Amino acid sequence: MHIVESDPRLSKAAVYRQVKLQLAGLFAGENNGLANAANMSALLYQMLPEVNWVGFYFLRGRELVLGPFQGKVACVRIAIGRGVCGTAAERREILVVPDVHAFPGHIACDADSRSEIVVPLIQRGRLIGVLDVDSPVLARFDDEDREGLRAAADVLLASSPLDHLAA
Repeated sequence: MHIVESDPRLSKAAVYRQVKLQLAGLFAGENNGLANAANMSALLYQMLPEVNWVGFYFLRGRELVLGPFQGKVACVRIAIGRGVCGTAAERREILVVPDVHAFPGHIACDADSRSEIVVPLIQRGRLIGVLDVDSPVLARFDDEDREGLRAAADVLLASSPLDHLAA
């Protein structure tokens, strides 16, 4: 059993250092990408303050299809280029959106979400999917989140092949 401990007194940088350590422990000896993505979404949901949804979408053809997540029921399919997730996937760059209602074409899966960050998952030069994190707080995400979640995604990508999750 893996016990997740978070300390609300930690700085954001310290939280992300703990996330990386916890992920390394969770992924040690486990190379199943789906299992690791499921545990990663649970870990991030538990450790990051002020988030209401954490999960993955994996590329299938020209759309992203819902993968493991924590939070309310979610949109199942997102076209590449649509919404924050589809745009981040198309551009292959991390998107930080301070106010999702101001983002052209935003797809509202949860009316409580106000800000969002999406990290594309690229393995061996191929887009596999995205890591999506939503918050009910405006402007919740910043450069520290960008770097912390990129580093967390890198731990996942290094731990297991995810090719089979994308087609």
